[in-house]
Amino acid sequence: MSMSRRTFMASLSATTFTLSVSACSSGDGDGDAAKVRFGYIADYNGASLLAVADERGLWRKHGLSASYKTFVNGPIQIQALGSGDLDYGYIGPGAIWLPASGRARIVAIDTLTYADRVIAKPGITSMAGLKGKKVGVPEGTSGEMILNLALRKAGMTMDDIKKVAMDAPTIVSAFSSGQIDGAGINYPLIDTIKQKVPDLVEVASAEDIGGSFPTAFVTGAKANGATDAKVVRVLQEANDWRAAHPDETVALTAKLLKVPQDKVKADAGHVKALTTAELAARTKDGTVGTWLDDMTDFFVSTGQLKKAPAADSFYAGAAYTKAAS
Repeated sequence: MSMSRRTFMASLSATTFTLSVSACSSGDGDGDAAKVRFGYIADYNGASLLAVADERGLWRKHGLSASYKTFVNGPIQIQALGSGDLDYGYIGPGAIWLPASGRARIVAIDTLTYADRVIAKPGITSMAGLKGKKVGVPEGTSGEMILNLALRKAGMTMDDIKKVAMDAPTIVSAFSSGQIDGAGINYPLIDTIKQKVPDLVEVASAEDIGGSFPTAFVTGAKANGATDAKVVRVLQEANDWRAAHPDETVALTAKLLKVPQDKVKADAGHVKALTTAELAARTKDGTVGTWLDDMTDFFVSTGQLKKAPAADSFYAGAAYTKAAS
């Protein structure tokens, strides 16, 4: 590792809200509405339910008023939750080690994502080709997760490459300019890189590796029962509207992110969305717990967790199913 976990988390506290913007929800202006500050990553997974909730007036419906901030990754949102600068946020699978370590709680599963890749510059056609090469990775994220998994599958370790820790936007520019030879990164950022390096090579993917990679909505380590329940109901209603109106959801997400609809539609193609009823059923039968157990076992193997906690210690599954009933 190029930095310890303690140093990594400390560095996040000094990180500003990169690309931070606020968006007034349909609940703003209601004097008696509880105000929530919601973080997200600017992609389909992270933004689509918030776009739907805002457009459909779901915050006001449930007595809430929401403002949004964009972040470049999940770990920075976890840090913001811990410092009291954020109330709820969104994380990809690579950041699940943080709620599992007690720094946050998962209030809802969002999707299963298969957008993560290890990419390499033209001429490198396999993970073995990255041996001794500079590989950029945003530590603590799904980029690091996919890189670890791909190295393991290839019979390699982090010691076989020159890992360069950098945030996702820096990876985009560093790869595009040839400063690094490879990266653990995800769509839609890969589409951005392809504009400069159209013949880049995807040497590993989440789809090829297999497994279930859940994305999630999180809040602080301490429960806030009444507000949490309202937020979860908003997310559940938005989730079911997204499932029933995929094209409209793409359009609303593109509007929120201020990007072309075709880019958002391509991004959505790497996502497996489940209805609220399906997520509730899979919570009750233990399937979601298995997804999370698989993730925490992996993070124990990488040293990001000392031990794998029970899934229900950091996923409020009972509250989720209650809200869905």
